[in-house]
Amino acid sequence: MAGRVVLIEDEANIAEAIRFLLSREGWQVKVHADGSDALAVIEAEAPDLVILDLMLPGKSGMEIIREIREVEAMAHLPVLMLTARGQLKDREMAERAGVTRFMTKPFSNTEVLTAVRDLNAQAQQGMPSVSSICDAG
Repeated sequence: MAGRVVLIEDEANIAEAIRFLLSREGWQVKVHADGSDALAVIEAEAPDLVILDLMLPGKSGMEIIREIREVEAMAHLPVLMLTARGQLKDREMAERAGVTRFMTKPFSNTEVLTAVRDLNAQAQQGMPSVSSICDAG
């Protein structure tokens, strides 16, 4: 069952495409473009899932994921990190910080939907966060 997503993405075209795609699937999507107050937005929205860009103005996605994981109520919140930087070191750093899934840009609509559905299903089943890598190929 679809729920609420907070999408932290500063590229307007990508944000709108993901918002449209998920809204069509029944998700309520709150889009936010600034890293500096992203944690406050996430806390206020209490989403079922966060989609977080790595490179943001104000504060990086890496800093934000660390902050999310420090809040006990959000310690197991599924987080899908999007980035144009797909190097292994970036993935490893994101996984250590607590990202649930890592997806490199560009990605297809199907990849985003599959990742969101999988993360939501895991959360619904109360499964622990498992880091996995999803590549656009």
